[in-house]
Amino acid sequence: MTSKSDTIATTSNEKLVIAIDAMGGDHGPRVTVPGVAQALKREAGTHNLHFLLHGDEAQIRPELERHPELKAVATIVHTDQSIAMDEKPAQAIRRKGTSLFNAITSVKTKEARAIVSAGNTGALMAMSRMILKMVAEDLERPAIACGWPNSGGMGTVLDVGANVTSDAHQLIEFAIMGAAFHRAVRGVQNPKIGILNVGSEDVKGHEEVREAHRLLREGGFGLNYYGFVEGDDLFSGKVDVVVTDGFTGNIALKTAEGAARFIKSLLRDAFKSSPFAMFGALLASSALKVMAKRVDPGASNGGPLLGLKGIVIKSHGGAEAWAFSNAVSVAVSLAASSYEDDIKTALAHLSEAMPPVPDPASATGKHKVVAPEAGLAVEGTKVS
Repeated sequence: MTSKSDTIATTSNEKLVIAIDAMGGDHGPRVTVPGVAQALKREAGTHNLHFLLHGDEAQIRPELERHPELKAVATIVHTDQSIAMDEKPAQAIRRKGTSLFNAITSVKTKEARAIVSAGNTGALMAMSRMILKMVAEDLERPAIACGWPNSGGMGTVLDVGANVTSDAHQLIEFAIMGAAFHRAVRGVQNPKIGILNVGSEDVKGHEEVREAHRLLREGGFGLNYYGFVEGDDLFSGKVDVVVTDGFTGNIALKTAEGAARFIKSLLRDAFKSSPFAMFGALLASSALKVMAKRVDPGASNGGPLLGLKGIVIKSHGGAEAWAFSNAVSVAVSLAASSYEDDIKTALAHLSEAMPPVPDPASATGKHKVVAPEAGLAVEGTKVS
């Protein structure tokens, strides 16, 4: 693949190559291949797309034969090795030649612009850091961002699980990366940023969020900073990007997903409670389908690992084809944008304004990066 530079957005005539870990997730090629086919149909005419399907050809080929349009723009990169969903990251990173390892490596070698995987989160995080490295020397660790439905459409929340704790410097890094991601994927040129807190007043919250708030107020760093937001603002649309640490963000994400499922079950039971209720449900069926799709986690599937030298998108492990296709579309949007350049420029401004903050665990060379889906802690610097 040819490109003007490593990070510049591709033109409509350039081939935009996306690597797929076809074996990842709970369902493997049965979901990943039709999911890519749906994404291709959605993006038709927008980009000159090509896909590298990494995995076992014997499993991928039959699925690919069912999608002739995808078959015409896809290449199977065969390997009979894959990473299990419960495999320990420390073990996974030592196994070269797996579908995940090969897919990430194709981004490193510039064969592909992005990689999408529904596989083991801990392995994806550790392997991506080891192979791709961080986009800037003073950027300490990646963050996982996710789309978040709100009254204004779709927002972005990060970190939702990669980092248990984050200091003020890291929260500002998250704000920079979240703004670049939202601009690339949602098309908002100057997204409004908020820091999640227990109150909107300057004196509220722990020291790190107050310090990040102060620095963003005083420095700006080229961001459209709004200020503190509270939990109910996640859905209000008051800001486009909500920044928090991974511990809080992951709890908020799982709570929201659980609440959505609970409300859907309540509505289902209510509409079955009487003949009149069932008739009302029939009359409102089209509106209810729109609402259900809006709150379905699959609609916002596709969480990028922000801050790496390359685009890595994490899909839900249990995603069906429609949800996986949304993760592929996120990869396409980022790969076709100037997202990586935006981050580098903004981080350069941050470095000029602030001295690097040393890692408090630098004496041991370790810090903890938590991947909640894997339920594991990865010793970050040992895999970089």
